[in-house]
Amino acid sequence: MRRYIRALVLCTVFAVLSGLYVYSKLFYSDVSVGAAGARRVFIPPGARHKTGPQSPHWYNRYIMRQRGQGEGGGGGSQSGPEPPMHLAVVACGQRLEETLTMVKSAVLLSVKHLCLHIFAEDQLHASFTEALESWPGFIRSRFNYTVYSISFPSENAAEWKKLFKPCASQRLFLPLILKEVDSVVYVDSDILFLQPVDRLWAFLSRFNSSQLAAVAPEHEEPRIAWYNRFARHPFYGRTGINSGVMLMNMTRIRNTYFKNDMTSVGLRWEELLMPLLQKYKLNITWGDQDLLNIIFHHNPERLLEFPCQWNYRPDHCIYGSNCASAEENGIYILHGNRGVYHDHKQPAFRAVYDAIRKYSFGADPASSLLAPLEEELLKTTHTYCGKSHELFTKRLAQSLANINRNAPHGR
Repeated sequence: MRRYIRALVLCTVFAVLSGLYVYSKLFYSDVSVGAAGARRVFIPPGARHKTGPQSPHWYNRYIMRQRGQGEGGGGGSQSGPEPPMHLAVVACGQRLEETLTMVKSAVLLSVKHLCLHIFAEDQLHASFTEALESWPGFIRSRFNYTVYSISFPSENAAEWKKLFKPCASQRLFLPLILKEVDSVVYVDSDILFLQPVDRLWAFLSRFNSSQLAAVAPEHEEPRIAWYNRFARHPFYGRTGINSGVMLMNMTRIRNTYFKNDMTSVGLRWEELLMPLLQKYKLNITWGDQDLLNIIFHHNPERLLEFPCQWNYRPDHCIYGSNCASAEENGIYILHGNRGVYHDHKQPAFRAVYDAIRKYSFGADPASSLLAPLEEELLKTTHTYCGKSHELFTKRLAQSLANINRNAPHGR
C-alpha cells in the first residue's frame, strides 16, 4: 500500500512541475519581444494615457505581426551569432521619406545585423511597414524592425509632445520604454550614415566605467557657438552638445543616480525629467537637447565626446570649414538640420540626400550613387559648404567600395 501511495505522490509532484514548466514557457515567449525575426510591434495608444514610466505596464507591447527570419534579433539565450546593433529614430509629421532615407543609408552600409526601433505617429505605421517590406530580400535580411506608437508619461503628455519639434522629446524616454535593450544609437530623422553604423557602435567599447552616453559638441568654434552666447540655462562644456546623434548605454542610464541642481541627492532618470522640465521650460530653446545639456552639465563624467565628423551639420561649413576631423578624414555622419535636405539653401547637403534617396538597392553603388553625387556636388561650389564637397564623398566612397563584398546584386 505504501508503495502505491509513494507512486501517487511522485506522479502528483511530476504533474505540478510539468504544469509550472509549461506556464513559464508560455509566459516568457509572450514577453520576449527581442527574439529573432523581423517584426512590427505597436504600443497600444491607450497605454500612454493610463500610466507613466513609474508603471511597469507603460512600456508593454502588443505584437500585431511577426515574420520569422534566420538572422538573430537580440535577447534570448542562443549562443553563436553576435548581438545586433540597435538604432532608434522618431518620426512625426512629414518625416516618413526622410526617415526611410536615413534607414536606407544605415542598412546599405552596415556590416552587423541591425535592430531598428521606429517611433512614429499611428497614421505613419502602415506606410513604414509597406516601404520596409518592399525592399529586396538580401537587404531585409540585414535588419529587424519594430514600429512603436509615440508614448509619453500621462502627466504633461501634451507638453512633452510639443516640446521643440513634434515628438522630438520621445528620445528622452527610450531607456524607460526599451527596457530589454542594453544600448542604442539614437539619431534624428535628418541623419545620413556615410559609413557603417558599426564604427559608431564601437564607441561603446571606449566608455570608461562612468560614461553612459556619447555625443558630439554643438560647435567647435566658440565665437559662433550658440550655447555659450545665448543659453539661459546650464550647458555641457564650452559650447554644449548636439543630441542629433547619441550613443547610449541605457542599462547604465537606468541604474545611475544623476546629480542635479534641484535636490541634494541624486535622482534616477525617470525621477529627473519632469522636475527638470518644470524648472527650465521658460528658459529652454531647443527642447530636449537643452534638457540633456543641463543633465550633463551636472554630470560631465558620464559623457564621452566624439569628433564633429560624426555629426556634421551646416554650422560646420556655412561660414567656412570649422570641423578639423572632417577635413582630415571626411564626413562620417551627415546631419541635415535646418531643413536643408528640402530647400536650396545648402545644395551640397541636399545632393547627398537626393543621391541616397534615389539609389536602387542592388544597383552598382559606384555608378548609380557615387558618380551622380560627385557630379551634383560640383554644381555647389558657389556655397561655402560646396567648396568642401570632397569631404562629403571621401568616407562614403570607401564605404560603398565594400558593399559588393557584403551583399549580392538584385533580388
